[in-house]
Amino acid sequence: MARPTGRVLTLLELLQTGGIRTVAELADRLGVDGRTVRRYVDHLVDLDVPVESVRGRYGGYRLAPGYRLPPLMLNDDEALAVMLGLIAGRRSGLLTATDTATDTAGETAAAKIRRVLPGRLAQRLDTVLEALAFTAPPGEFATPETGVLLTLADAVRHRRPVSIRYTARDGRRSERTLHPYGIVTHSGRWYVTGADPGIGQDRTFRLDRIADARTLSGSFEPPAGLDPAERVLAGLAGAAYRYEVVLRIQATVEQIRTRLPAGLANVAEPASGEGADPDAGQWLRVELRVERLDWLPPLLASLDRPFVVESPDELRELVLAFADRLTASARRSVQ
Repeated sequence: MARPTGRVLTLLELLQTGGIRTVAELADRLGVDGRTVRRYVDHLVDLDVPVESVRGRYGGYRLAPGYRLPPLMLNDDEALAVMLGLIAGRRSGLLTATDTATDTAGETAAAKIRRVLPGRLAQRLDTVLEALAFTAPPGEFATPETGVLLTLADAVRHRRPVSIRYTARDGRRSERTLHPYGIVTHSGRWYVTGADPGIGQDRTFRLDRIADARTLSGSFEPPAGLDPAERVLAGLAGAAYRYEVVLRIQATVEQIRTRLPAGLANVAEPASGEGADPDAGQWLRVELRVERLDWLPPLLASLDRPFVVESPDELRELVLAFADRLTASARRSVQ
C-alpha cells in the first residue's frame, strides 16, 4: 500500500499534466476517497504549491496558471523508458545537435538523467544495455541544429515563409526562400519539403545541411491534400545519381514495392499498348537513380516477376552475367 507522502506526490504529478482534475477522477487514480483527496490537496497548499479549486458541475482541482513546476519526478519504469528512448533516438539519428561539435541533445539529456538515477535502477539499465544490440553504429547520421528545427516547425505550423542558408551535396552554398510544407524523418535523416518560390518548384532539403533559418513576414497556403512524407520519398527517388535505370516490370504496384520502396523508385502508369493479366498485373514503368548497379540483378531476381531492362545497357549485361552464374550453380553437382 502506498504511503500518504507517495500519494501526495502522485497527486502533484497528476495536476502537473494540466487541466482540471475532478475529485472523483483523482480519488480513483489514487485509490482513496474524496475526503482524502481534499486532505492531500491541503498538504500541497501547505507546501506552497498553488492548487486552485474550481467550482461547478465540472469543477475540481488544477495548478495555478504560470506556476513553475518542481523537478520532474519519474518512477523506475518511466525513467527506464526515457533512457532507452534517448539511446534509441541517438542511434537512429533522430535527435537534434547541441552547441558542441560531437554531442547530441540525447547524449547530454541521458547524461543528466543518469547522474540522478538510484544505484539499483542504474544497474538495471546497465543490464538492459548489455543485452541490447543495434544494427547500425551510433553517430552514423548528422543531426539538425535545434534552432533550425524549431524555426522550421513553427513556420510549418503557422504557414510562414523562411529564409535558409543551405549547403548542397556538392558543397555549393546558397541562401533561398522556402514555403515549408512539413518536416519528415527517413532512414535516420531529417528533411523539410516545401515550395521554392524563386524557381517555382517544390524542393526537399536535409536539415543537417541548413546552417540558419529565419522566419519571414507574410504567409502562404500549402496545396490541398498535401502529404509531406510522400513528397520527400518521391524527391529522394528522383535525385540525381550516376545511373538512371528504366525498367518495365509485369506486376502490381504492391508487388514492386516489396523490393523497391517509394524512397528508391518511381512507379509510373502502365506502359501504353501493354495488356493486363489479372493474375500477373500490368507492365509498369519503374525508374531508379542509383550510384551502383551491382545490387540490382539479385534484387530483381528476388522480385520473381517478368521484367525488361530498358536502360542502361550495363545493367542488362550484369543481369545476364548473374543469370549465367545462377545457371552454373544449379547445374553444378556436389562431388
